[in-house]
Amino acid sequence: MDFKRVSILVGHYGSGKTSLAVSLAERLRESGKPVVVADLDIVNPYFRTTDHRQELEERGIELITSKFAGSNLDIPALPAELYRMVEDKSAYAVLDVGGDDRGAVALGRYVPSILAEQNYEMLFVTNFFRPLTRTPEDALDVLHEIEAACGIRITSLVNNSNLGKETVAQDVLDTIETMEAFSLLSGLPVGFTAVARRLYPALERELDELLPVDV
Repeated sequence: MDFKRVSILVGHYGSGKTSLAVSLAERLRESGKPVVVADLDIVNPYFRTTDHRQELEERGIELITSKFAGSNLDIPALPAELYRMVEDKSAYAVLDVGGDDRGAVALGRYVPSILAEQNYEMLFVTNFFRPLTRTPEDALDVLHEIEAACGIRITSLVNNSNLGKETVAQDVLDTIETMEAFSLLSGLPVGFTAVARRLYPALERELDELLPVDV
């Protein structure tokens, strides 16, 4: 599974972007290159990647987030270090963007640098078990809203359909046709399927391009 230098994760609230961002960063770190994860949520209650700070740092992965994350303050502020992340081309960068178009607005200020480098992928993370993305048509509406808000096109889709800790392998398999329909409707390829690590052994022979995720 090959990845660009900058991986941008977007999607509906509750699609599982944060767990995926952490697992993706760990996969990239295994290559030996430096990895930086950025939490682009601009509304304090939605900060999530910050909860994984210790886990990331123990693996030698840098986390950049607002200084207000984890506080009781609701301040839409992003640190200047984020510009270094898109300009320093010696490290992989994983951007965990806030949910829906509201979170995608924060990405807009970094788009010119990302587009200039042309070494990025914008992954639309989908969970077909979530109320507002149960169908390909619903998911496509969210996708278009995000693209309009941030000014950058999504390059591929990620199937992260799950029911939390209650998920079984068949639940994932049951969403494959829906994901294929979404791919056809959007005109975008399916990059990979993300599954809970405990389900990976049961699915690795059933599906190509699997990424195990710690949930």
